[in-house]
Amino acid sequence: MRYSSVLLLPVIAIGIGCSIAPKQQQAALHDFGAPYSRHDSGQSAKPAVTVTAPKWLWDNRIRYRLLYAAPTQVRFYALDRWIAAPPELLEQQLVDDTKSLDYLLNIRLLDFEQQFESSDRARVIMRFYLEAYAPDNKVLLGAHEFHLEQATQTPDAAGAVTAFAELVKQAEDRIQAWLARLPGTAKGNGRSRISSAL
Repeated sequence: MRYSSVLLLPVIAIGIGCSIAPKQQQAALHDFGAPYSRHDSGQSAKPAVTVTAPKWLWDNRIRYRLLYAAPTQVRFYALDRWIAAPPELLEQQLVDDTKSLDYLLNIRLLDFEQQFESSDRARVIMRFYLEAYAPDNKVLLGAHEFHLEQATQTPDAAGAVTAFAELVKQAEDRIQAWLARLPGTAKGNGRSRISSAL
């Protein structure tokens, strides 16, 4: 009887440990803060904006880098992720906010990460290469590389998400301003290229 009681104690301990062990916390999912409502007109028109990226950016993890400690090491937040990969989110944002676009835009996303200059100071950066084509004859009208950055309010995942949402707004405004300076841009024709409000 005494032996059976001794053998029973580890089983009870394991059972109690399993019941009180903390459950793995699920990662919070983030986007750029705007509702994604498709403007379906019954036509299967090709989107006016296409975003491509290197394969390492086709990941929904939020990337950051400690420039002051390990500048070559890419890290990821464990409890915060994008709801989709950044190239997909950026393309959807631009397509959804486009009504009548005067151009076909090909965007290659090159950088999209948070960078820490110190333990309490960080910024987010986005770099992309943009090509604008005439929609009727696919002639290249211009190309430009954009490099944007935004300081984060807090040096953490929440600060990164908020700053990236602002950076996407800046990117849209910069794209619109650059398109307006292209040779042969139709001005005053009442057509909307990209809405400046996200």
